[in-house]
Amino acid sequence: MIVCESLVRIYQTGSIEVQALQGLDLVVESGEMVAIVGASGSGKSTLLSILAGIDAPTAGRARVDRSDLLAMSRADRVRYRRHTVGFVRQQSTSNLVPYLTARQMVDLPMTAARTPARTRRARVGELLAALGVADCADRRPAQMSGGQQMRVAVAVALANEPRVLLADEPTGELDTATSAEVFGALRDVNRQLGVTVVVVTHDSEVSGKVERTVAIRDGRTSSEVLRRATTGADGDVGVVAEEYAVMDRAGRVQVPREYREALALTRRVRLALEADHVAIHPDRVDRG
Repeated sequence: MIVCESLVRIYQTGSIEVQALQGLDLVVESGEMVAIVGASGSGKSTLLSILAGIDAPTAGRARVDRSDLLAMSRADRVRYRRHTVGFVRQQSTSNLVPYLTARQMVDLPMTAARTPARTRRARVGELLAALGVADCADRRPAQMSGGQQMRVAVAVALANEPRVLLADEPTGELDTATSAEVFGALRDVNRQLGVTVVVVTHDSEVSGKVERTVAIRDGRTSSEVLRRATTGADGDVGVVAEEYAVMDRAGRVQVPREYREALALTRRVRLALEADHVAIHPDRVDRG
């Protein structure tokens, strides 16, 4: 569903260039729910803006469904943002119109897409009910809680039946209990409607509840954590999480800082091909 290869995004401010993405690779399968994590400035929000069609990459390859994000015209970009992806921002005020009711806000994207009125009415009811905010249909944002606002925002993003839902820190302004409710709604959307969901988050509770978490460091994907359910000998069901380094098309791998520091791995290292693995050794050449 999503393929990014050697994705680069450079911002120019006067004579200064800032490389937000430096050759990022990412693959997300159809129907997956993936969390993207990373420190501030790592490039995760830039990636999400590119996937949402809000920003354009400088170089590389980026495809979502059948859309080539580097080759789209302005009209293509409008259609893409209207039908292929839904986008939920962190601030509720950026997602909702203060003087419209929930019913009107979910209806608005379908009206812009010229969806027939009967279809729009049915879709509005289905989405608000699926997200547990049917009782908010005739309320304006100021009459809703933070969790209700975010769930209505998700309903708005799903109005035109996009294949992909992108969420930028959707639980960032919510308390723990409300965050769990909103995340549960995203998971239900993923499982029941089959929508591919990509969530950028700092919330370890959220990232720990998806089967796959992708970490971005210095503008590149650095590692992935895969989670799978296991059943023990006593019949208890648990979750096993395994962390993997990500290798790009050129064979580059980011070695975690704690590993580098523990073994004094600096600019140059020795590689050794063993029977079933590759060993990395520190450079011990005596330069004295």
